[in-house]
Amino acid sequence: MLRNKEFQKMLLIMCIITIAGASAAIFLPIPPAIVVLVTSFLLIFCCILFSRWRYREMEKLSEYLRTIASGNYTLDVRDNTEGEMSILKNEIYKVTLLLSEQSSLLKRDKLRLTDAISDISHQLKTPLTSMLVMVDLLSQPDIPDSKQSEFTRNIRIQLERMEWLITSLLKLSKIDAGTIHFKKDSVKVEQLLHKAVQPLLIPIEIKELSVEIHGNPEAAFTGDLNWTVEAFINLLKNAVEHTGDGGSIAIHYGENPLFTEIEITDTGQGIAKKDLPYIFKRFYRGKNAGDSSVGIGLAMAHSIITSQNGTIDVISQPGKGTQFRIKFYKSVI
Repeated sequence: MLRNKEFQKMLLIMCIITIAGASAAIFLPIPPAIVVLVTSFLLIFCCILFSRWRYREMEKLSEYLRTIASGNYTLDVRDNTEGEMSILKNEIYKVTLLLSEQSSLLKRDKLRLTDAISDISHQLKTPLTSMLVMVDLLSQPDIPDSKQSEFTRNIRIQLERMEWLITSLLKLSKIDAGTIHFKKDSVKVEQLLHKAVQPLLIPIEIKELSVEIHGNPEAAFTGDLNWTVEAFINLLKNAVEHTGDGGSIAIHYGENPLFTEIEITDTGQGIAKKDLPYIFKRFYRGKNAGDSSVGIGLAMAHSIITSQNGTIDVISQPGKGTQFRIKFYKSVI
């Protein structure tokens, strides 16, 4: 408390008044009672002035806090002086800045949630409308058996698409919310790639694509195998879907003291230049996107990789194929 400038000033004034009163009682022919009375009055008056100043400052802080509570974070309560009131003002201002940042984040999250709900509604509306039409057609008594089989098959396809979309959105939501704890195991790249290619062997065979995997068998990185497999399935699925029949997909990987790198290169139709900055954004569908694409696979891959101290870049030209370059860093640089 003695280091407080405000208290030091008040103490100094009170000491001066006390010394002056004592001196007056000793050296001046004034009755001691009058000296004591005047000295006491001055000391009380000094305390009243100091208390009044403090209450005024507290009233200003109360008004400031009420303004903050109303949502106005633009006021600056700092006075850049010394003393406990100034320290309190600076601390309140720091809290104000924190509340302002939190408010901005909440507004941004609210907009993102609104956009996400709108996008999800749009994505689900199309297959639902299609299924409703087919169900109405199936209810007709004179519908041929061939049409019944066709409509039933299409309804199943739409339901599987909706299931995949909802599952993917739930996974993305968990990643965004930070509720997923990625493991920090040693992941062999060779094992990762073979597990990622396995679910795509049938479409690869149907399109007669050649897939080559080359690299250092000892290459590895620290991460979560299962979630990273999920990311690479989406990247490879994108390559398979956009590579024409008889095309090729090449996967090269290696390791150095800084990072483990994996490159996926296809001979597909490529990505338009104007689409490149947005291909990892959720629900973005580029010029060459397929009819069944909902623009979520690459967004999920990006979220999983970047959540594990990784980066992903894309190089592409229309008609000349696409290359995804993924790096998992050994440590944060």
